[in-house]
Amino acid sequence: MNDGQSLVSSKPKRKIWKRVLISLSALVVVLVVGLTITYQAMKYEPLEEAKQAMQSNSTAKVSTVKDGFRFEPADGNVVQPSVIFYPGGLVDAESYAPLARKLAEAGHRVYIAEMPFDLAIFGQNKAKELIAEHPEDTYVIGGHSLGGVFASRYAAENTDKISGVFFLGSYADEGGSLKDSSLNVLQITASKDAVLNWTSWEESKQNLPADSTVYVTIEGGNHGQFGTYGMQKGDNVADILPEQQLEEVSSAIINWLPTVQK
Repeated sequence: MNDGQSLVSSKPKRKIWKRVLISLSALVVVLVVGLTITYQAMKYEPLEEAKQAMQSNSTAKVSTVKDGFRFEPADGNVVQPSVIFYPGGLVDAESYAPLARKLAEAGHRVYIAEMPFDLAIFGQNKAKELIAEHPEDTYVIGGHSLGGVFASRYAAENTDKISGVFFLGSYADEGGSLKDSSLNVLQITASKDAVLNWTSWEESKQNLPADSTVYVTIEGGNHGQFGTYGMQKGDNVADILPEQQLEEVSSAIINWLPTVQK
């Protein structure tokens, strides 16, 4: 009699748990869909100019690699150092193709790392696999905005593999401090940048080597024009065209690269 009562009473409990599991599964699906929609709404996509720069031609060869994209001079004559680039937060990696192409046309091998969810915080060590393609090369690493922060962190932990670091509208936080290193550093900012936290940027100068850091200001440039993805939320309208900012940024990097020592 007791066994029968236990069997009967257990059936409602199973039904309740079944309903709970179904409700939880539905909630997970709703959350995943919601997060996906939110992510897509927040993500910055490459403009048409960036998509065109992803195509190989007579001046640069573009290839897809395991963790991103590789740009090389079309004639195969690669000069050192090679470059690894970390994109800004929520910015599609292809948005930096025009910049990578400029550096490749100047003779350098360039990698743009693709980040999980387009956030470098989840891909700090992406450079490791990219370096493994050509371990004999000398490498500099850099990035835009959030990408620069985590590029610096990678460099700080791998000074034996990296010879220089560059920042575009970005800085080295304490976790990526380079002040005690012998690395060459290039710091590029834009005068109309309203996304960069200028207070943190100023304070972060103490994390850079005093004798080997070069500072460059792009007058009239803004934060978004370090890439090719359009206007960024919260940014100022630039006083110069995107093409001019691209030219000035790429020229600053190209002029700095020969100063980097292995």
